[in-house]
Amino acid sequence: MVEEELREEDFKLSEEEIKDYSKAGKILKQLMDSWKPKIKPGMKLLEIAEGMEKEIIDLGGKPAFPVNLSRNNFAAHYTPKIDDETVVEEKDVLKVDAGVHVNGRIADSAFTLDFSGEQGKLLEASQEALNNALSVLKPGLMLREIGLEIQKTIEGKGFKPVKNLSGHFLGDYLVHTGLSIPNYDNKDEMVLEDGMVFAIEPFASNGDGMVRNGNIIEIYQLIQARNCRNQDAKKIIERVAEEFMTLPFAERWVAKELSLVRRRLAFKELLEREILRTHPVLKDKEGSIVSQAETSVMIVDEEVIVLV
Repeated sequence: MVEEELREEDFKLSEEEIKDYSKAGKILKQLMDSWKPKIKPGMKLLEIAEGMEKEIIDLGGKPAFPVNLSRNNFAAHYTPKIDDETVVEEKDVLKVDAGVHVNGRIADSAFTLDFSGEQGKLLEASQEALNNALSVLKPGLMLREIGLEIQKTIEGKGFKPVKNLSGHFLGDYLVHTGLSIPNYDNKDEMVLEDGMVFAIEPFASNGDGMVRNGNIIEIYQLIQARNCRNQDAKKIIERVAEEFMTLPFAERWVAKELSLVRRRLAFKELLEREILRTHPVLKDKEGSIVSQAETSVMIVDEEVIVLV
């Protein structure tokens, strides 16, 4: 989620990059197809997240970020904490967002589950918006035209696109680069080019269609490795720099063996010294519901290839 400006020469894919992106997409599709029917009310979010993350590794990939399990008005960035006892409720609308990387090349995808069956039209809005966006993709298409297609579809269903969330370009060990795929017509006239890799990610809401930061933070990202006085913080940073580099990670990935007090002291130093950045939960207004659909795409030899 670190943002960097991309230059034209960055949109050149080698055979190795194409192979890695394709493998990441294949693993992610297998994962999502496997877990979509498995997730049921009564399951712990922690059980789902850790199960999916383990399966990514078993299939030959690595998680590109912690599995996001965002319920109801939470749109994104909820991943279970170390001792999370939260379970899926009968009336929950659950967004399941996962990413796989192979040698830093990332595929990103999401689906939404409506266990009560009461939010079918809302789920249709985000999924049809994704399908319609995919149907118009071609080299030379302006980014605003993708956003317009998403906006028209979601508004046509009677809902709002979440305007301050977007799809995103994918780079080596970067889930979000400096370029976005809008969920509305934002007037961006940049065009799709051969060699681009990106995620399209419509969010539909029956609330405000704007998200804000919540007070839950379980996802972090390395900004710059520096020396730490706290020995636990030092070990965390060494592990993050080696294993995750610029990819987002969960506290439960790096500090599960530490007591709550030691975790808090370690992360306090890491944040105060601006070694890490945070990714708080993003939510629409209380009582609203948000749905999400997402896939990843690359353009190779003027052909649009859906990875997941």
